[in-house]
Amino acid sequence: MRICFVSRRFFPAISGMSIYAINLLRQLVAAGHDVTMISQYYGDPARARVYGGGPPPPVPGVRVVGLEALGEQDGGDFERDIDAIVEAIARDHAVNPFDMLHAQYGYPTGWATMIAAHRLGLPCVVSIQGGDGHWVGSCCETHRLAMVRVLDHAGALLIGGNSFAGEVHDRLGTPLDRFTIVPGAVDTDHFTPASKAGPEGPVRLLYHGRVDRRKGVLDLLKALPDVRGDWHATISGIGPDVDPAQALATELGLTDRVTFSGYADYDAVPELYRAHDVFVSPTYAEGFSNTILEAMACGLAVVSCHAVGVVDCVRDDENGLLTDPGDAPALAASLTRVITDTSLRTRLATAALEECRRVYSWDAVGQQIVGIYRDLRNQPQAAFDTDLPITPCRFRSEPHLL
Repeated sequence: MRICFVSRRFFPAISGMSIYAINLLRQLVAAGHDVTMISQYYGDPARARVYGGGPPPPVPGVRVVGLEALGEQDGGDFERDIDAIVEAIARDHAVNPFDMLHAQYGYPTGWATMIAAHRLGLPCVVSIQGGDGHWVGSCCETHRLAMVRVLDHAGALLIGGNSFAGEVHDRLGTPLDRFTIVPGAVDTDHFTPASKAGPEGPVRLLYHGRVDRRKGVLDLLKALPDVRGDWHATISGIGPDVDPAQALATELGLTDRVTFSGYADYDAVPELYRAHDVFVSPTYAEGFSNTILEAMACGLAVVSCHAVGVVDCVRDDENGLLTDPGDAPALAASLTRVITDTSLRTRLATAALEECRRVYSWDAVGQQIVGIYRDLRNQPQAAFDTDLPITPCRFRSEPHLL
């Protein structure tokens, strides 16, 4: 098949969307498909600082097309960028026709891809990801209507887990049978445990991902002064709350025990995990946490939250420890347990690693997605109402938070 994959974020932006995309692209190429990726990116330095920016890099075997999100950078004009995505798909299709369109993220990319699919008579798959369920649709009437129409009319909807599907159902009314559960996955050949035990000394805690209060990074810092035992923490990544996090660490007197390591290139991330003992992800919600799976595959014990997208893969006191989002005292208690109890830390890490290798394989997930393509191949995108009212929205002033 000739497949066009439309991504909202790709490297050098580090996000769950980038990780999902690169692994899916590799699977499609390995299966012999002809793949084009059209990806949005930030060129504006201020926004690139938050999420990472610049044109997407080459991917072996994939035609990569970068589209700078000019409208989004100019006052949150998503509509301008939607038109650009539709035009880019149509332009490539005219030269070498696609068999399948697959969008990552419901809005704006899913909306744009559905418009293109209907115009070109092609089937359309949409992967619903974190921001779609947690924030998009609750922000304004424009995005609520767009998301509802994507959820109602896409040829197939892929979503990471039952908890996330339930949240989207509760927020936007989508029937649960509209979703195909395609769990998160990890490259277990790339993400592997350390070959030998770590050095004697402090237990090494790692937060890696978007430095964003919605991911719980500020809660982690608030918890750390009450964590007993010998430990040192690393906060890895970029995001909208780097400066507030660094200021809070200073205010709490943590500068000697917390290191902010900044942007981490994806190829270097396995070594980053292997240099630590415990992965901490006190997130409020996920579509499905790629970083948790990566940490599990690298043999780390996981401390996270009873949150959408986490509870599908982590069970409290079985393959990780879970607290309620925002509960800093409970997080401090869980971290104290895992730091001071070596046998607990080993048991949780071993159980997580075994499950990750058994359940969360990109080979299996890639085959599942290709099977969905085959089932949908001769079913062009149905017509839907493309008129949307343009209403005020907080994401027009802070679009990088999507």
